[in-house]
Amino acid sequence: MKLVLQRVARASVCVDGSAVADISKGLLILFGAEKQDTPDKVHYLVDKALTLRIFPDAQEKMNLSCLDISGEVLVVSQFTLAGDCTKGRRPGFDNAARPEEAESLYRQFIEKISGSGLTVKEGRFGANMQVELVNDGPVTFVLDR
Repeated sequence: MKLVLQRVARASVCVDGSAVADISKGLLILFGAEKQDTPDKVHYLVDKALTLRIFPDAQEKMNLSCLDISGEVLVVSQFTLAGDCTKGRRPGFDNAARPEEAESLYRQFIEKISGSGLTVKEGRFGANMQVELVNDGPVTFVLDR
């Protein structure tokens, strides 16, 4: 499982020209599931994403988590995170979880992160989405397990 965390001032997702979700200050999380992923990985990565201290404190040091600032969270499924670009010129997706398995893990991730009490919104699984964001910093991290 791979996550791309982006600290954002705001972010939104559109599908077929219609707004699906938008957030203000918080995290945009791109979520990619791989074949070997398990619910244990979901729990670990939710905890890590919500408690990672990547927001500035009063001294502008990265000392606060998304939980600390009561940030909003937008989760977007992105199977291309499982892409392998080591061979040739076209990414291979042999390691990507099957859609049914990936959606199950995605739903578990959404459910677990929603249990944090933060405002959590999501893209549309499997859809062609347009994601807009203002990356604050820019601050971006890749988490995998």
